[in-house]
Amino acid sequence: MSEFGDKSGPMLVFIHGGGVSGWMWDKQVECFQEQYYIVVPDLPSHGKSRAKEFTTIHDAAQDIVELILERDHGQHITIIGFSLGAQIALEVLSISGVRIDRAIIISGLVTPMKFTRSITKPLVRISMPLTKNRLFSKLQAKVLYVGEEYLELYYQDSSLISMNALLNVLDENMSYYIPKGFNQGKAKVLVLVGAKEKKPILKSSDVIVSSSEYCERQVIPNIGHGISLANPSLFNHIMDTWMNEEG
Repeated sequence: MSEFGDKSGPMLVFIHGGGVSGWMWDKQVECFQEQYYIVVPDLPSHGKSRAKEFTTIHDAAQDIVELILERDHGQHITIIGFSLGAQIALEVLSISGVRIDRAIIISGLVTPMKFTRSITKPLVRISMPLTKNRLFSKLQAKVLYVGEEYLELYYQDSSLISMNALLNVLDENMSYYIPKGFNQGKAKVLVLVGAKEKKPILKSSDVIVSSSEYCERQVIPNIGHGISLANPSLFNHIMDTWMNEEG
């Protein structure tokens, strides 16, 4: 876990996606650290938390909740999650006893993919050696808008994750749905999705928004999976504008 900024300021908690780690938020840290207290955890089996195996989205969310509770002194708290991190953020919002004021959910999947899930294990076992291949890693990085400056970090993260952890991540990701407690919360939620995302992600954004009266959605033109990496300045502007809205 990394921390930046003034601990007395409003808190931002950034939750990364699967196969990367906290570095994916570097441009946001750079932009917001003077005005906010920023917390960037590495999820289990990723980055600095590689030694702790990823088990479930709920368990990962409980870790985030504990992290927040330890640092909560009444300040404004916003959580931001991308992809797997978006699902974890939704889970955090559904856990009672933690206070969240706002949340930004980026490209979160909440429509279970039963068929894809059923064939994932054999496909992963076949393709796992490719994660050690730098050319394959570079091609995957391009899909996620990972720039040249982060290619080595991306390669390290994707090549070092264990097969068991990867299977857990994928299984949890593809079976996730909106938690029962989500519509009980009153945190304001911004759902961000790229217009070029795959259909299940676009459908999921509708499902999330319809699940709570406190949700709103923005569809970003000409962007696929990963707006914060594809266009950091645009994402930072959207984030800053929305966080400073009245109400």
